[in-house]
Amino acid sequence: MHVVIMGCGRVGSTLAVDLEKSGHTVAVIDQNREAFRRLGADFNGRTIAGVGFDRDTLLEAGIEKADAFAAVSNGDNSNILAARVARENFGVKNVVARIYDPGRAEIYQRLGIPTVATVLWTTDQIMRRLTPDGTKSEWRDATGKVLLVEVSLHKSWYGEAFSLIEKNTSARVAFITRLGEALLPDEHTVLQEGDLVHLLIEEKKISSVEKTLAAAIEVN
Repeated sequence: MHVVIMGCGRVGSTLAVDLEKSGHTVAVIDQNREAFRRLGADFNGRTIAGVGFDRDTLLEAGIEKADAFAAVSNGDNSNILAARVARENFGVKNVVARIYDPGRAEIYQRLGIPTVATVLWTTDQIMRRLTPDGTKSEWRDATGKVLLVEVSLHKSWYGEAFSLIEKNTSARVAFITRLGEALLPDEHTVLQEGDLVHLLIEEKKISSVEKTLAAAIEVN
């Protein structure tokens, strides 16, 4: 796979090196030539000094044969513009843009450009380490409205069917981790002590779901 990356900061350079180590060809674009030093002496990919949404710069980076494009510079506007050019002008299928402003991320997501809302993701990761107990956010969509979370259960839930979680809450069971392995439960799967339960849930409903799962289950 050929990947074009716009932005050679800490994220872009790490992404480029990791992709090359995985066997992909990589081209990195940055306005500052000095930024390419972050790639290290062993990097064999292409480096292009220029603006990531400029047609000639993109062509030099091999955008016409690219399978993926990542816009991870420090500018929201530049990232989304470059992502749109890659997708709409050159037909690159796998495109992602890093966005700092959560409000903008929601708008761009609606335009069909997958985004990573940096502030929301960072906040989630910090919260997971500050509050190790309770609900742990693992992913959220660009709008910040839907989350994948790991939840804690009252001991009375163990021995009951997973389907009771969906019956008693507004959440959806995404998967569980049991003895270190991921498992997709069905209506017959029974909760066991030690299971890590991962739910898809709307952010505004987290409190009510937490309250339900932290209490003794009521089986009708």
